[in-house]
Amino acid sequence: MESKVDKPHVIVLPYPIQGHINPMIQFSKRLASKGLKATLAITVFISNTMKPESSGSVQIDTISDGYDAGGLAASGGIQYYLPRLEAIGSKTLGELIIKHKKTSHPIDCIIYDAAMPWALDVAKQFGLQGAAFFTQMCAVNYIYYNVHHKLLNLPICSTPISIPGLPLLQPRDLPSFICSSEGSYIAYLGRVLNQFKNIDKADFILVNTFYKLENEAVDSMSKVYPLLTIGPTVPSVYLDKRVENDKAYGLDLIDFNSSTSSDWLSTKYPGSVIYVSFGSVTSLSSKQMEEIARGLNNSNFYFLWVVRASEEAKLPKGFKEESGEKGLIVNWSPQLDVLSNEAVGCFFSHCGWNSTTEALSLGVPMVAMPQWTDQTTVGKYIEDVWKVGVRVKIDDDSGIVNREEIESCIRQVMEGERGKEIKENAKKWRELALEAVGEGGTSDRNIDEFMSKLRRTT
Repeated sequence: MESKVDKPHVIVLPYPIQGHINPMIQFSKRLASKGLKATLAITVFISNTMKPESSGSVQIDTISDGYDAGGLAASGGIQYYLPRLEAIGSKTLGELIIKHKKTSHPIDCIIYDAAMPWALDVAKQFGLQGAAFFTQMCAVNYIYYNVHHKLLNLPICSTPISIPGLPLLQPRDLPSFICSSEGSYIAYLGRVLNQFKNIDKADFILVNTFYKLENEAVDSMSKVYPLLTIGPTVPSVYLDKRVENDKAYGLDLIDFNSSTSSDWLSTKYPGSVIYVSFGSVTSLSSKQMEEIARGLNNSNFYFLWVVRASEEAKLPKGFKEESGEKGLIVNWSPQLDVLSNEAVGCFFSHCGWNSTTEALSLGVPMVAMPQWTDQTTVGKYIEDVWKVGVRVKIDDDSGIVNREEIESCIRQVMEGERGKEIKENAKKWRELALEAVGEGGTSDRNIDEFMSKLRRTT
């Protein structure tokens, strides 16, 4: 029998939404490919909805969030969901640890989403190692750290905002939870600030980024916490190809027909298509949907637009028919396959961190239209730091992005000297992403360091 020292067993516990599950399952695969035993712990609701099967590399197990029949949607709001997730999640995580204790591979370490700091308390209760995993970019984590420790006082009274290791920021560049008094935003702000309440007890702190992407932010935050950058967490086939059969994340909360998008793209010439997607959560107004539709049409480029079924009624009447062969509208798409298709010349995105790291890893230029949470800060970096895209400007009177602005931003990325510079920068960041996860790269070395320390302490 293989000994525990030879093959430590980690439970990987993501916050139960798609954007947090994806990077953590990818990290699980990377660990498994290097010789660790990894078990991904998802909620009963997600398990029942998706019916995932354990693979040869990553096993699947469950905890409960207290809403087994409906998940977050059944809770009545984030302010009700979080306390129950902590109470029931802590109890069932403990039961999971006990269950595995009776097997030949007991748990050695809990790798938990930093958004759920109570998991670290459970790990320590059972005498286990605990590793906090920050799914968002380091700059955003460091902003929250500064707010949590009152180094950045709220409300913001003067601008620009200066934080060591970050560019000068305006209020529109800060995570949206910081500048809003909306009730649900206050609950979310409490969640992200709570990431730091017991982190000094964590044995490891892992960040879903790579060093050269945010070297100044990483250096600044490393002065207060010993960070290990382990990203980008993108399926290996799109990067270094060192993880066998790693072609997709493997857990999708939405079913889709992958051939529809790829078949349509196969008829388009290289760099001619705008890919438009605002993720799995964002909900736009009907007026904003109309402005996007008109801006896309007016640009005269082909476009592939992902519009969730729940959002379709907001499209202008007759728009699908009006677009003809110029545009394809689908309810969902295999995003990595689309971004890696040579027909795609630009990604019109909400700036979710997963989507952004996918675009950076595949060298795709961007039009940034951030909506909330960390996306506003990511949008700032896309335009001003990494210079791989253009960020749209919101009309002060209407509060939306108008069609002329959308068309202009698309043209800036797709055409002319600025477009050429943006494309060259996008290629550079792809090369640096490949370097980070490649053998001996910064992220690869950090993962090896994590595993080495874990083996020595178990």
